Amino acid sequence: MAFVSYGWYFTFVQGFVYLILIRLQGFTTKQMVNPWKTYVKLSAVLMGSHGLTKGSLAYLNYPAQIMFKSTKVLPVMIMGAFIPGLRRKYPFHEYISALLLVVGLILFTLADAQTSPNFSIIGILMISSALIMDAFLGNFQEAIFTTNPDTTQMEMLFCSTVVGIPFLLVPMILTGELIRAWNSCSQHPYVYGVLVFEAMATFVGQVSVLSLIAIFGAATTAMITTARKAVTLLLSYMIFTKPLTEQHGSGLLLISMGIILKMLPDTKPAPRIPNSNINAKRHPKTSSKEVESMQLEEDEERRPLV
Repeated sequence: MAFVSYGWYFTFVQGFVYLILIRLQGFTTKQMVNPWKTYVKLSAVLMGSHGLTKGSLAYLNYPAQIMFKSTKVLPVMIMGAFIPGLRRKYPFHEYISALLLVVGLILFTLADAQTSPNFSIIGILMISSALIMDAFLGNFQEAIFTTNPDTTQMEMLFCSTVVGIPFLLVPMILTGELIRAWNSCSQHPYVYGVLVFEAMATFVGQVSVLSLIAIFGAATTAMITTARKAVTLLLSYMIFTKPLTEQHGSGLLLISMGIILKMLPDTKPAPRIPNSNINAKRHPKTSSKEVESMQLEEDEERRPLV
């Protein structure tokens, strides 16, 4: 069995690398501002998402996985309306923007793929489950940042990793992956070097994503990470001078339309309050005669002196 099928074990190993990197950053539990129980649900979906995403590559090729992962922004936006402490609603044009971005990236990815997407029922179930967990993940993180603004990115990453690592033991033991992966990696120790290097790179990405979520929210962050994939693909064409096809152009056009639509300001006008209501709010206990006398005095003050 290929190494990429050991998604739970790889996530387990990289979790310990994260903890070492966080400790090197100087974070300690004394700096925590949230109780441990805050991170239970978050840790479960975090580790589940990472493990299922890595494991799905044993049953799906890369283009197929990218097609599914590109749709992440849509379930994130939908799920934001149901998360306690968040209940976020988005204007209609932002849903259209996300849809354009998703379709554009899928078109661009398929045009760039050397092989056609390879689908498997097990792989589809795994990556679909990972998408559902991603939808909860970003919104859970945003809800914690919103509820307690003093929460730091390091605390979020540290606590979700510490609480999440034990969750990984359950699927590894039930499927026997723990023993198989240990034996395989022992025969090929260079795999651990690759895992450490990948964990160091994704650590920087995780901290950046958490910063974006704290500032802009889960849905906007999902759109940014989706657009990043398109920018990465486009830069690869500019650097390596690969030919662009009509399908690439169509994908880039849809992506650009989605980004521009997202950047448009909300044109919803603010509700106008009648002057009578304003006066009533300013002077809730005054009678109608007193209000009329106040208005007369204001009119007299506005008259010119000469």
